[in-house]
Amino acid sequence: MSMENNMSNELMELSRKIRLHVLDMVTYSKTSHIGAAYSIVEILVTLYFKILNIDPSDLKNETRDKFILSKAHGSAALYATLFEKGIFPKEFLQKYCIDGGILPAHLDKTNIPGIEFSLGSLGHGFSVGLGMAISNQQSGNNGKIYVIIGDGECNEGSIWEGAMLASHLKLSNFTAILDYNKLQSFGRTNDVINQEPFSERWRAFGWDVIEVDGHNFNQLEEAFLLQHKKPKIIIAHTIKGKGVSFMEDRLEWHYKSPNDDEFLIAKKELGGC
Repeated sequence: MSMENNMSNELMELSRKIRLHVLDMVTYSKTSHIGAAYSIVEILVTLYFKILNIDPSDLKNETRDKFILSKAHGSAALYATLFEKGIFPKEFLQKYCIDGGILPAHLDKTNIPGIEFSLGSLGHGFSVGLGMAISNQQSGNNGKIYVIIGDGECNEGSIWEGAMLASHLKLSNFTAILDYNKLQSFGRTNDVINQEPFSERWRAFGWDVIEVDGHNFNQLEEAFLLQHKKPKIIIAHTIKGKGVSFMEDRLEWHYKSPNDDEFLIAKKELGGC
């Protein structure tokens, strides 16, 4: 087996483990957003295990790359990824979204290491990442900024204001990843507000645009590594609830948490029992 195949298998196994962690966390706390967490797993795994210049033992290094999860309701996937990266211990995952816990449903940088900014309101994280990229550009810091945004999040005017500014300033250190799972809280994304043609809109705002299968590690890595002199957006076509058959592309898993039977079925599908 080639080294490339070995790496792909390792990333697939990491993604499977992360989905199992998320399933345990969401079921135990009886919370929602498992669908939104599952659609970004491969993106997070590619970032944290192939792309980001970060050292778990030196998280305050000023030249590190920074990652922002602007669609912060997918936090469970980020927490599970941070654990697998060795940034905090596994027992933290048992304190997700419960009374007396330390992992809130949205992100609080004061609670745990590895969270760059406290987030919740959609559109906020994109602007925060933009500010970080401007700061790095002006100070000569070579650290890069990566931000995951949601397709429904692009309803927010702050996204497009930031997109204009990033292009105007030629922020080649700024990469956005659009989790295009085509569902948001109350329906199909483009039935709520039609945003197609997405790629042409971002190009019109002066961005480099790459479209990929958001669950394909090779496509994701190639897109991340592609050099750019402008801000870059990777439009990642994903599936909400990816990995569990009865959750995939189903709107109800934006807010629903698994019952006991659904938990067992999902765990079996993910190879957890």
